[in-house]
Amino acid sequence: MENLSLNKDNLAYRKAAKRVKDLKGFYGNLTSYCLIIPFLLVINLLTSPDHLWFYWPMLGWGLGLTIHAVNTFGIGKNWEEKKIKQLMEEEKINSKSL
Repeated sequence: MENLSLNKDNLAYRKAAKRVKDLKGFYGNLTSYCLIIPFLLVINLLTSPDHLWFYWPMLGWGLGLTIHAVNTFGIGKNWEEKKIKQLMEEEKINSKSL
């Protein structure tokens, strides 16, 4: 019984650690975006103000950042949780029937 509790605690810890890692990665990406895109804007305006190119990396990186945000915070997280619980329940039922 105690072993089961330790396994649940270990699983919860690993899940929380993964969540923290995901959040840290997203916020690092966001910080880089907020620092580098204005820097590219300044370089663009100083070197070739007639030809604006800074928005291409801004749009590309912004799209990637948006996808990163959705993966970190959003859509599908509830489905994932429900599926994990369902699989754990099925495993519990199967182990009892053996």
